[in-house]
Amino acid sequence: MFNNQLKTILFISILTGLLLGIGQLIGGKAGLTIALIFAIGFNGLMYFFSHKIVLFMYKAKEADKIKYKELYKTVKEIADLAAIPMPKVYIIPTEQANAFASGRNPKNAIVACTEGIMKLLTNEELKGVLAHEISHVKNRDILITTIAATVAGVISYLGAMARWSAIFGFGSDNDRGSNIIELLVIGILTPLLALVIQLAISRSREYLADESGAKLLGNGEPLARALEKIEASVKHNPMQFGNPTTSSLFIANPFRSENLFALLSTHPATSKRTAKLRSMKL
Repeated sequence: MFNNQLKTILFISILTGLLLGIGQLIGGKAGLTIALIFAIGFNGLMYFFSHKIVLFMYKAKEADKIKYKELYKTVKEIADLAAIPMPKVYIIPTEQANAFASGRNPKNAIVACTEGIMKLLTNEELKGVLAHEISHVKNRDILITTIAATVAGVISYLGAMARWSAIFGFGSDNDRGSNIIELLVIGILTPLLALVIQLAISRSREYLADESGAKLLGNGEPLARALEKIEASVKHNPMQFGNPTTSSLFIANPFRSENLFALLSTHPATSKRTAKLRSMKL
């Protein structure tokens, strides 16, 4: 668990350094200031409103307390184990088996389950999934991944500015050639590196939530079985609405199965996650 936390701190630090560096290279002190303002502004907006946007995007409705009585009971049980307030519970109208958690802090958290996951998993497997999602809340992963996504997004924006500057040119004729090459390198490589780091943070937090959830229940096997079933469900019931940019929120990428390119995947390979869960000594 400590290793995953350390990785997150390292990755966030690298992302921040990239942001400040590209801001200063493009616009000096003024560019650095603008980059910081963008980062703080976008982080603030996403911190307060991201969960509402995602719920709307996936047509989620608050779960009926009578129809989903057992679901509420399970969420409450796990929230008590994690020592956090009871999250609000939502249902997503899709046959795909999946789930996500969101909210700016434990007091304002939500947990959303698809109709498909309620039908597919056993009670123990669903407990494993909910323990994973509630661990995301307890570990403040929503805030961490929002910061990472925002900083990476601002870097991509600044990278686009650099590419346009290189295309149209600026400065004197003597230094224009070297400036163009420098800007093209910044504009192409830096956003790609930022994306790779952002996705590495996402994968690291998934491993941490798997571990934390298994420890809450004292057993990693139910979550391991659930992940295998969810992966098969994603393949057979691809998500028909929503946005791929929100994939990292879900317990499994709802738009595709494991990415052939591990560095560009929002989630670790299911086989690696299940192997870690089954090898845990609890």
